[in-house]
Amino acid sequence: MKTSIKLIEAALKKTWSKETCYLPDQEKWSDKNPAFGQCAVTALIIQDFLGGEILYCEHFNHYWNRLPSGEEVDLTHSQFGNKVRPCADKVVPREYVLESESEKAAKTLERYLLLRNKIDKIINKR
Repeated sequence: MKTSIKLIEAALKKTWSKETCYLPDQEKWSDKNPAFGQCAVTALIIQDFLGGEILYCEHFNHYWNRLPSGEEVDLTHSQFGNKVRPCADKVVPREYVLESESEKAAKTLERYLLLRNKIDKIINKR
């Protein structure tokens, strides 16, 4: 059974945390803006369940997804408010998000695995 974007979004909103936040910004994370610092790990989760590509904006150091249908999905855009519109500078491979030097320093793999484990528990309960 295919997992819907709405189910994934609901699970993400329940599981985003300080521990899954972009490492340099963890002290700024708050449940008042739960999407803050969650873009890389969220983009990986979306790709896990729905496929497609990961888009990257260099100016805002921001990731989001383009689904196989061509639809763009950015479940963490709310961290910026309504005035910021990141632009897709490039499509990046999953390996870049997990293994580039900057992402290794931010412990993206560890944060992703933590979030993925929490998401799987919620989705497998349905």
